[in-house]
Amino acid sequence: MLKVGILGAGTMGSMHANCYAQLPDVEVVAIADKRTDLARKVAEPLGARVYEEADELIEKADVDIVDVCLPTPMHKEFVVKAARAGKHVFCEKPLALTIEDGEEMINECEKAGVKFMVGHVLRYFHEYVAIKKQIDAGAIGKPAVVRASRCASQPLGWQDWYRKREMSGGVCLDLIIHDFDFLRWCFGDVERVYAKGTTFTDIPVEYALVTLRFKNGVIAHVEGSWAHSGFFTTFEAAGTDGLLYFDSRTASPIRIFVRRKGEEKAAVEVPESPVNESPYLREIRHFVECVAQDKEPEITGRDALEAIRIAIAALDSMKTGKPVTL
Repeated sequence: MLKVGILGAGTMGSMHANCYAQLPDVEVVAIADKRTDLARKVAEPLGARVYEEADELIEKADVDIVDVCLPTPMHKEFVVKAARAGKHVFCEKPLALTIEDGEEMINECEKAGVKFMVGHVLRYFHEYVAIKKQIDAGAIGKPAVVRASRCASQPLGWQDWYRKREMSGGVCLDLIIHDFDFLRWCFGDVERVYAKGTTFTDIPVEYALVTLRFKNGVIAHVEGSWAHSGFFTTFEAAGTDGLLYFDSRTASPIRIFVRRKGEEKAAVEVPESPVNESPYLREIRHFVECVAQDKEPEITGRDALEAIRIAIAALDSMKTGKPVTL
């Protein structure tokens, strides 16, 4: 039986607790959050003990896994402390606010010999898995240009930390980091980043438009917003043989428009059921299996480090008005 302690009883901490509860041979035994009322709501159905301090959970709770669902500025401190205590660590994205912090977290986990995975859950969303499979299978030929959007309302959180750029990193580091990781998974490393946005302005809404050029020649335009009234994502990829299109706001599955000899065929549909297994459950199950079977996670700390490298380059580009070469 693997025992889990979760740091943070907010939205993601509660989500992760629910996922662990659905897995065999796994037990959530401890929840830590200064907001003990929230911690109790998560802990009581699971029979878990509540700790007010994350340090106390790491020091006193008998756990194999520490799951870090705290605001981003706290990631480094508690990932490092958990690793040094010999605990396997799952950490919510983004990895950290700086490259230096991210590297230290990875090095400490490697030194301690513990498993470490970061929650880039988009790789477990059925629609995005299907998108990658279609691209890899050559459904649109050689990919050339990609456009991705991820738009939502302003998130709320402990002490309104999402609104504080120095804590959340804004949409680049907190929201469209999902897309940076997914695009890198699909197309490899990025060589140049250019971005425009409101992060460093007096405009009271967060919006960014980021252009990525990949080493293989693919160009991607990534839009992120916390200025919308609802949540939606879109994804388009144009290649030498056609176009792949996905929009979360429609009931239609992924559509692929294939062009052959100058003629456009009807769209090919790739069925994806919205009632399939939760991507968060798939993600957590994978990490638990890695711990139980002593194998490396599919999403490594190094992958997460490259995602924040792209996001930080986008923020630097916004500030300077110039492209950033990685």
